[in-house]
Amino acid sequence: MLYHFSEESDIDVFIPRAKQNRPDFPAVVWAIDEQREYSYYFPRDCPRIVLRRNEEISDEHQELFFSHTDAAIIVTVESEWYSRIVNQTLYRYHLPESTFRLFDETAGYYISEQVITPSCIEKIDHLVERLIARGVELRMTTNLYPLRDAVLKSDFQQFGIHRFNHAKLP
Repeated sequence: MLYHFSEESDIDVFIPRAKQNRPDFPAVVWAIDEQREYSYYFPRDCPRIVLRRNEEISDEHQELFFSHTDAAIIVTVESEWYSRIVNQTLYRYHLPESTFRLFDETAGYYISEQVITPSCIEKIDHLVERLIARGVELRMTTNLYPLRDAVLKSDFQQFGIHRFNHAKLP
């Protein structure tokens, strides 16, 4: 199953759009797979860093990012977003897989260059509880820059950095 998450409850069709930060990229509709949908259980503009442990994790990365948890997934957000996350209602649009192609396997992103009509819309709330139910460890920090810098300086590949342009400057 593929999904698109939105704060809007009334989208009848998804029209391919160009990304503002990627002018060289074609206009597309974005979707996320079910396995990694948890990375969108947040307000749209909430900056977050997602770390995923896999079997091939090095001892160095285990120590650096996962040494004090047995969680396979850690999502870190800035503390000031907590109340917005708790109070956010989202809408999960179910999208037909047939028109999408895999864009990024690590992130679970799919793209389509066609106009897409959702097959179903679900109201999604209680986002923190949903994260917990999926075994995701939610961490709060005053600032995401130190973690982002550590991730980018490492050769760790199982991460996502979302909406970082909204992160608080150090």
